[in-house]
Amino acid sequence: MTRRPGFLVYGLLTAFVLGSAGPLYWSLIVGSHEADVATERIPPLLPGGHFFDNAQRVFETVDFWKALGNSLLISTVCATSVVFFCTLAGYAFAKLQFRGRNGLMVFVVATMAVPTQLGVIPLFIQMAKLGWTGHVWAVIVPTLVTAFGVFFMRQYLLDAVPDELIEAARVDGCSMIRTFFNVALPAARPAAAILWLFTFMTVWTDFFWPMIVLPATNPTVQIALQQLQSGYYVDYSLVLCGAVLSTVPLLVLFVLSGRQLVAGIMQGAVKG
Repeated sequence: MTRRPGFLVYGLLTAFVLGSAGPLYWSLIVGSHEADVATERIPPLLPGGHFFDNAQRVFETVDFWKALGNSLLISTVCATSVVFFCTLAGYAFAKLQFRGRNGLMVFVVATMAVPTQLGVIPLFIQMAKLGWTGHVWAVIVPTLVTAFGVFFMRQYLLDAVPDELIEAARVDGCSMIRTFFNVALPAARPAAAILWLFTFMTVWTDFFWPMIVLPATNPTVQIALQQLQSGYYVDYSLVLCGAVLSTVPLLVLFVLSGRQLVAGIMQGAVKG
């Protein structure tokens, strides 16, 4: 007989949901009122009627359409590239035998301990020599593959693809690359979907490197939000309305892919 969760479990889950959705709801509240609502001692609890007026001011103040297009392009290309190359590298580290495999894997994991700020200057010099500063390629190329993605896919493929299945494919005449595409890649779909979504979110919300390498005339969403608060007077209704607008694509992505992601995770769990 299955034991039903008690009030404590429901209470903790409710508190977690409210704590997670609270900042976004507060942004919606402030973004749908006039500018002085953020300074009120007791803020309103319900949305106002100025959200679309504030949204129109966001698009008039900064080139928000271009920022959305740049972020969508950069995030999609980076997430797709990370999934492909990290799955390929993770399969090699998990299932192929070659000299120095463990040492190389330790080196890849060790690079995750290096702060991003330490590599900014040499990376900027490289981008400048290539003539990519100011262009979206300067944001895309350094993120085409990540150490975390390689480690994540390697750990998943260790158990998801049995060695006997790979040996059977080779006995049937499959080459190494065909074995990857026909055997390993289908088995890696649940983890690949999660990695794609997490990478998309990470690149979409990245502010540090795009702020350095991209000009104000070619912004991403996060740079556009920073431009909304660059004056002497900060209009929080304008800024938080822009923050809500920048979150809409991520919410749509979760709504469209949520069922497939859960199904993929459950499928991988059952197979594991």
